[in-house]
Amino acid sequence: MSQPIVYVDTSEIRAGRLPELKAAIRKLAEFVEANEPQLVSYGVYLTEDESHMTVVHVHTDSESLDRHMEVAGPRFEPFADLVTLTSIHIYGEPSERALGQLRDKLLLLGAGDVVLHPPHAGFLRAALLEHGRAEEPA
Repeated sequence: MSQPIVYVDTSEIRAGRLPELKAAIRKLAEFVEANEPQLVSYGVYLTEDESHMTVVHVHTDSESLDRHMEVAGPRFEPFADLVTLTSIHIYGEPSERALGQLRDKLLLLGAGDVVLHPPHAGFLRAALLEHGRAEEPA
């Protein structure tokens, strides 16, 4: 069975660029929602002091992450003037193609490397992915 992929990246917001970033990331999130129906979730979070941004997305499988990089990847370049990407963490087993694209994203927007967290133990409630909530026990 395919395993989900959880993607988490963190960026430092460049001084004076917060208003532009908020507009740009909102536009990107709307684009992703409209063009990537396979994504389970896509969220953008700001620290309380609005100095850092974290982007979290959940994919049903590695093919979903590949598709995200193909569809949204060309839209990352404008963010180079708005943020400094400091980390990308992947929970699951991405494709080699996605890993290469994520490393390229780090070179474009910041520094560092992609940190992998392969699965060790746990389970997936597929019904939650399909229906948004579990059925109540009988």
